[in-house]
Amino acid sequence: MNPTKPLSLLLIEDDVAECVKFKDCAGKRNDITFIGMTSSSFEGINLVKNYLPEGVILDLELHKGKGSGLQFLSAINEAKLSLRPIIVVTTNIASGIVYDHVHASGVDLIFYKGQADYSTDMVVNSLLALRKSIHSVKSDGLPTDLQSIESPEERRNRITDRINTELDLIGIGAHLKGRRYLQEAIYLLLGEDKDSSESVIRRLAVDHKHAYSSITRAMQTAINDAWQSSSIEDLQAYYTARINYHTGVPTPTEFIYYYAGKIRKTM
Repeated sequence: MNPTKPLSLLLIEDDVAECVKFKDCAGKRNDITFIGMTSSSFEGINLVKNYLPEGVILDLELHKGKGSGLQFLSAINEAKLSLRPIIVVTTNIASGIVYDHVHASGVDLIFYKGQADYSTDMVVNSLLALRKSIHSVKSDGLPTDLQSIESPEERRNRITDRINTELDLIGIGAHLKGRRYLQEAIYLLLGEDKDSSESVIRRLAVDHKHAYSSITRAMQTAINDAWQSSSIEDLQAYYTARINYHTGVPTPTEFIYYYAGKIRKTM
């Protein structure tokens, strides 16, 4: 948990208008960033495991989505997380019994959406205040850096899972050899800041005992396949880098750099 970086957040909410408000809120300030927004408690727990956000904004009632906030809380309490997020609940329920149960489940704050002064900024500012308090409590020498409480194998597995989640979102086929090369290249570039994507691909060529051209061709085939078979909405939502107008698809170098940069921002 680094208090100098923007607070990474996950929003689990089925009200579109509420999602738009949080999105607009994030666009007006530089101290928060959303790693995802979903109306499914099941997708929410997967996003927490892969992205390890510092905070979760959770709607208890997901009538238009899947699951419920209570199911999410149950799942997160069973998950073995190296870093548990701050959890703030937003709800239209005004019940002391429900609030007691939610607090007992590990929720840090509850906001009733019907209160007169409720706003997205209020929720976000409260999360930032909690983050500051938690950091100050842990500043007595206890390890707060995620890398200090993860083993190298756990870190590799977490980052690899994150990369694979990103590749799944845009439909990079698991059956394609190029997917494995893309995943490995992104991982290597994340760990080697001074390396270029070209040198990373050359390293893969040596490791796999294949020609450089063979590696890049397999990568490009996997990328082309995704751009031909995946929906344009998914591609535009999850791959936001500019693409050459004439080719219509990113090159392996562009693709690797984009995802290395995207993932590095939330590590």
